[in-house]
Amino acid sequence: MISKGGREILGFIQNIFRQRVSKEIQSEKSRVEVMNGGPAIFTQFSGNAYESDIYRSAVDSIARNVAKLKPVHVVTIDRNRKDGDSYLNRILQVRPNPYMTSYDMIYKIVTHYYLYNNAFAYLQKDEYGKLIGIYPLSPVNMEYLTDLTGELYCRFFFIGNNQVTLPFRDVFTIRRFYNSNDLLGDKNTAILNTLDLAHTQNEGIANSIKSSATIKGLLKYNQILSPENLKKEKEEFIKDYLSISNNGGIAALDSKMDYVPLEIKSVAIDNEQMSAVKQKIYDYLGVSEKIVNSTYNEDEWSAFYESVVEALGVQISLELTDKIFTQREQAFGNSIIMEANRLQFASNETKVKMLKELVPLGLFTVNQALEILNLPSVEDGDRRVQTLNVANTKIVDEYQMNKKGANNEGNKKYPNTEQ
Repeated sequence: MISKGGREILGFIQNIFRQRVSKEIQSEKSRVEVMNGGPAIFTQFSGNAYESDIYRSAVDSIARNVAKLKPVHVVTIDRNRKDGDSYLNRILQVRPNPYMTSYDMIYKIVTHYYLYNNAFAYLQKDEYGKLIGIYPLSPVNMEYLTDLTGELYCRFFFIGNNQVTLPFRDVFTIRRFYNSNDLLGDKNTAILNTLDLAHTQNEGIANSIKSSATIKGLLKYNQILSPENLKKEKEEFIKDYLSISNNGGIAALDSKMDYVPLEIKSVAIDNEQMSAVKQKIYDYLGVSEKIVNSTYNEDEWSAFYESVVEALGVQISLELTDKIFTQREQAFGNSIIMEANRLQFASNETKVKMLKELVPLGLFTVNQALEILNLPSVEDGDRRVQTLNVANTKIVDEYQMNKKGANNEGNKKYPNTEQ
């Protein structure tokens, strides 16, 4: 069931789609058959992995950290990089659409990426091809289509029999486990057994607690009773001896009945077994327990960043660059990069050592050094300081050339003098 706010957002996006589709030339389209012989069709993962607390917490930890990345439009000319269009950067960094911040958008895309191994977003553009909005999509199904000219399209199916067909060039898409299909990532069926095992463990623990909290046994009567009297006697026995009010824990019986307790042995699940299942899920997602619990050290964070966060940043930046800019614009140095201040997660000792070594070389401005130390900037702090022991290479070259020239003049005047 879709909430009122969800219906409003869906209606807004559908209106955008209708406007977009009305401008497209309607043509006959056919389903794409990929090289492996099957159709390129996306369906949501039916394993409901997000209902697993272990899987959800791991995905959340990855999405939270990737969402800290900062998408930036830059223009690189002759290896000199400068900031690009401020309007585009505001869309990428602040408000990609009226309903989401940049953090929300990236978080949602990364979450879909790990739940379905495919993540999609609609890149809304104006009549001049300029980006004006980004909308993450949550389709139930999706299929790739092509028209008579070979143009690729994506047909999305949403809840409530809503559907829309968009040009592939306007659809942001990233894939995980990109193997079997030429256009889509593989499904998460490989982790289903582990998720079922984790669910069984939780159910087993809950049932074990419930079983140990009750007394079970057989009440045997040494005389024949009618069904009504048998039920009445059983209820009175439970009320008198198996209730919480029986603090003594002793039952007094006469010869007319015998009580035989049933010993129920619950299956104990040790921590090692539970940790093994949890670790399998973490390994599948490429994250460690310390990252999930936020107890990582500097080296553990660095490994997580390089293996997971950085890899996703590369995927997102390449896809945004290709879908936002034309080939001509890319040739002129336009691109989207995902920036991250990795030094924020370094220890104070590492920060001090690094600044001690690199600031004298003029690699940081004063304000950049203060930012690394999580300190506020200062006035006139955008200047670089440098030790006098380090000379500019141009100055060194001029000095050496002048010295060589002086030596040559000395050799001409005093040809037999050794230098």
